[in-house]
Amino acid sequence: MPGMTLADRITRTPIPIDRTRAEDAAALFPDLPGGLRDLIAGTAGSSPYLAGLIRAEADWLREQPDPDGIVGRETEGFATLDTDALGPALRQAKRRVALLVALADLGGVWPLEKVTGALSDLADRAVDLALRAHVATEIRRGKLPATDADAGGIFALAMGKGGAGELNYSSDIDLIVLFDETAYAEGDQMEARAALIRATRRMAATLSDVTQHGYVFRTDLRLRPDASVTPVCISTAAALAYYEAEGRTWERAAFIKARACAGDVAAGERFLRELRPFVWRKHLDFAAIQDAHDMRLRIRDHKGLGGKLEVAGHNLKLGRGGIREIEFFTQTRQLIAGGRDRELRQRDTVGGLRALAAKGWVPTDVAEELIDHYCQHRDIEHRIQMVNDAQTHSLPRDEDGLRVIAALSGRTDPDGFCKDLRARLARVHELTEEFFAPAEPATPAPDLSDEARAIIDRWHGYAALRSDRAQQIFRRIEAQLLDRMAQSGHPTEALARFDSFLSVLPAGVQLFSLFEANPQLIDLIVDICGTAPGLAAYLAQHPAVLDAVLGGSFFAAWPGEAALQGELTRALQNALNAPGGGYERALDAARRWAHEWEFRIGVHHLRGLIDADEAAVQYADLAGACVSALFPVTVQDFSRRHGPPPGRGAVVVGMGSLGARVLNAGSDLDLIVIYDADGVEASDGPRPLSARPYYARLTQAMITALTAPTAEGRLYEVDMRLRPSGRQGPVATSVQSFESYQLSEAWTWEHLALTRARVVARSGTDSALADRVEELRMQVLRERGDAPNVMADLSEMRDRLFAAKQPTGPLDAKRGAGRLQDIDLFAQSCALRAGDPARGTLAQLRAGKRAGLIDAQTAEELSSAWRRLWRLHAAGRLLTDAPLNAEAIGKGGQGFLLRETGAADMDALQSDMTDRSAHAATLIGARLP
Repeated sequence: MPGMTLADRITRTPIPIDRTRAEDAAALFPDLPGGLRDLIAGTAGSSPYLAGLIRAEADWLREQPDPDGIVGRETEGFATLDTDALGPALRQAKRRVALLVALADLGGVWPLEKVTGALSDLADRAVDLALRAHVATEIRRGKLPATDADAGGIFALAMGKGGAGELNYSSDIDLIVLFDETAYAEGDQMEARAALIRATRRMAATLSDVTQHGYVFRTDLRLRPDASVTPVCISTAAALAYYEAEGRTWERAAFIKARACAGDVAAGERFLRELRPFVWRKHLDFAAIQDAHDMRLRIRDHKGLGGKLEVAGHNLKLGRGGIREIEFFTQTRQLIAGGRDRELRQRDTVGGLRALAAKGWVPTDVAEELIDHYCQHRDIEHRIQMVNDAQTHSLPRDEDGLRVIAALSGRTDPDGFCKDLRARLARVHELTEEFFAPAEPATPAPDLSDEARAIIDRWHGYAALRSDRAQQIFRRIEAQLLDRMAQSGHPTEALARFDSFLSVLPAGVQLFSLFEANPQLIDLIVDICGTAPGLAAYLAQHPAVLDAVLGGSFFAAWPGEAALQGELTRALQNALNAPGGGYERALDAARRWAHEWEFRIGVHHLRGLIDADEAAVQYADLAGACVSALFPVTVQDFSRRHGPPPGRGAVVVGMGSLGARVLNAGSDLDLIVIYDADGVEASDGPRPLSARPYYARLTQAMITALTAPTAEGRLYEVDMRLRPSGRQGPVATSVQSFESYQLSEAWTWEHLALTRARVVARSGTDSALADRVEELRMQVLRERGDAPNVMADLSEMRDRLFAAKQPTGPLDAKRGAGRLQDIDLFAQSCALRAGDPARGTLAQLRAGKRAGLIDAQTAEELSSAWRRLWRLHAAGRLLTDAPLNAEAIGKGGQGFLLRETGAADMDALQSDMTDRSAHAATLIGARLP
């Protein structure tokens, strides 16, 4: 607090164990305020180490130094010291900082985070000073080649507690020291490497050698890549290559806390950005749980920390219920979800737990309880180390030693102190062990038929179960999986489809770990396999979409197209700007993002959370968001080579179902591209193009962005045949040509298609061209809709359509007289003749009624038929991309169709569809010439 001294802020005092030391210490400070003198006496009477510091720094301590800002004050001017003077100066600074931090801690002046923060700040400052001093020596000796890089391009990464700003009172410091090899000419890199290795060794010696002045920090450089065979300082290129090829889960966890702390910090931060894909996986990584659990067991076995929980001699860091258990619990959950959510990437344990609670990964009460235990554990750990400045985390084994720790904690009852601590340790173990320790299967395997057993027997030959680890995890979930299938309505179908799903999975560890950690997903996969083979096949192609189910928004309200576009735009920018990012990474990101949302729509539809009408709009919102967010990114990438779009740019127009906002699970996208060069003849860029080929090639690039299969699959199939002149016309049309063609050359079917046209994307932010296209659309409808040949052309078109595309079976709701396609065309004729802007079929039928083209009863009966047919069609497309066949979709699929259409059974469904289609065909035919 400003204006308050250390003495003013004391809230507690340690209980002296050694009265003689306490009295001797107090006698050194007769003029200090009583509260501060009592704090010093109690500290000296409980800790021999601190008593020695108090005697050594008595003159300095009489000045009542303020603990706030202590590191900066005590190291001021050190940057000018040579290496010989720097070591003693740092050791004196360490003594003073250690003493004042201890008093601020024991006196209740500082909370835990300020104590650990000050110790971490001192470590950062000491490493930076020592590293720079020894690099400067190499430069003076002429051993380091010339470079403009800060500190010769060398930097230190603070790892572990140092990286998180959580250093213990007597911590060593874990560092990884690297150098940016690009800071040197290629021919100088080996010489620079040798000089920087020497500087690193000498830096470590400056900090950790024990001299007559003591030491600064014990320094550990063994966290670097392959420490047994690599030098103490390696290049960033070598480090990245190691982590990409050989990095392990424990190294990923270590880098959660990593922070560039010394030397060329900017180069260190660049390295950490480049390493993000290694640390933070793009999919939920539940396999990290098993890795962390195995690591915990190895530590316990190596340190001999198993057995009965006793406070005396207990290792508060590594033992049962200790600090490491809370850290592993936090870091493992961060590794699971931090790749998808940047807000979870907190370095410190408390911040990590609070972020996980805020995002629903840990219950808030559990997070807060663990935070309380963690802070209490850390406080006691500091007191253990304050006694003799020993790097130990184990409580004393003898009663006198435990009495000292209790006294430093302000407790007069050692037995009560031990009882409370034991309860805390047991509670931490209880909270964390369930998360880590894989439980043995509690569900017995159900009785299986010979056919089912034959299916299961071949699973171990699949790629997903090739590894021992995959088999181990799968064994733990297999009984539960089979039991859920046995309880499903159609177990034989569910098993057969799960077999098909499993057979095409390239790997299984991640997915099986996901199921094990989230049993509710087993219910979902059984539901999908038992009901929707098409959705099961989609899931097999994109298993990572299951990550989305665990996100907090999977069952939230639908966000709408604008919000989706904004979310995807941010994801694309992140992919473009990430280390190693670029256009191809952006295309992958778009596919991952879209697949998750498409899966969500399918699951919601399958489970009855939305109906077919809502699914239609959501699929259309998703497609519109993809096109509108991707098109500007494609334009940006294209512009780097050929310059910005000449003139007023281009718009993408959604036709057909996209324009009408009635897509289904298997829809492709009907698109056209219209541009306005506005008199500009060519682009202005490294490789300029004339306007027409510019927009034609830009359109091809846009099509590729949507359709090209990447490592993450494809987005959509695209159909450009509705453009002027169809396949014979250019893929991009100027607005002037579009106007001329539509008003003077287009066929009636093209005017019908125009009733559904909707601008879905722009190359830039200017809406003028989009507005002009909409004006032209309405002009065409008004001027061409009253042509006398519209209905005659429609009649002829129906005849050709029915002859060319026969229904694929009795459940084909789309093709044939009186079915969806037929009603859609008739509704389009209503909008065309009425000159109405309506795009959707039901809205166009209402427009026909308003214009007097059809009576109210006809509009209602056609609308009713369309709704029933659409529900059947949308449900069928979710079930399978093949022609809908009752036998092929099985009982589960049939049940879904019946639920969606309200029919009593499949015979009733087919009969109802036949009757409605026939009646709709009669209504339409009666209004044609």
